[in-house]
Amino acid sequence: MSTNEKSATCVELSKEGNVATIRFVTEQRVAIFSSRVLGELGTLVQQVAEEPHVRFVVLRGSGPVFLAGADLGEMVHFNEDQGHALTRHGHNVMNAIEALPQATIAAIAGHALGGGCELAMACDFRLMVKGARIGQPESRLGLTPAWGGTRRLPQLVGLARARRMMYSGAAVSAAEALEIGLVDEVVDSAEDLDAALARWFEALGAGSPTAVTRIKRAILHNDEMKQFGMCFSCYDAKEGMKAFLEKRPPAWAKPSD
Repeated sequence: MSTNEKSATCVELSKEGNVATIRFVTEQRVAIFSSRVLGELGTLVQQVAEEPHVRFVVLRGSGPVFLAGADLGEMVHFNEDQGHALTRHGHNVMNAIEALPQATIAAIAGHALGGGCELAMACDFRLMVKGARIGQPESRLGLTPAWGGTRRLPQLVGLARARRMMYSGAAVSAAEALEIGLVDEVVDSAEDLDAALARWFEALGAGSPTAVTRIKRAILHNDEMKQFGMCFSCYDAKEGMKAFLEKRPPAWAKPSD
């Protein structure tokens, strides 16, 4: 067991109404992304994906760090095969987060570096506290991003800026992350995150849950035509158009028990 593993970072799931929260909890100051933690996260993501009543999934940490990178005490002993296994595992989990049918938000109360940054980028939206920093520092360890960072960072901030961030390993401030499109909102303190999340839930909640899921699939799989056509086989499209014509709020389909 590595020194970092002894910090006993755990992944916990809680639900309140239509919001599921996945939280990284540790008795130490820094939550570490060990292989075990990655596995726990993957299990909870699979569970949340099958929850029809959940509309929003929030990922957040505890303490001054959102989530640090992988467990270096574990990886320093790896051979190439073990490195390949870890990156496959991480890709599977991050891709599962990206593919969740619900809207996902990373609530970043502290630094999000390495695997923590990759986790945040796998979410639909990112809210960040003013004093936090975010980035991919792997090059400073002789490593590359391993869990989708080389794909998602260029998608969010552009190829030239992503190269500069990854080649140098330099993290950016919350203000710069907002300016370049890496995060969607910056709040003053961790205490302000809950109010910000409530605003986002209200704004995003205006859309049909089924439509949001189809939009996510269209973006992820580049199959907009297929997803659009499938809208006409479900209740929400008919209800949404009818409500618009009748000048009333739509009543979206309730998930079945």
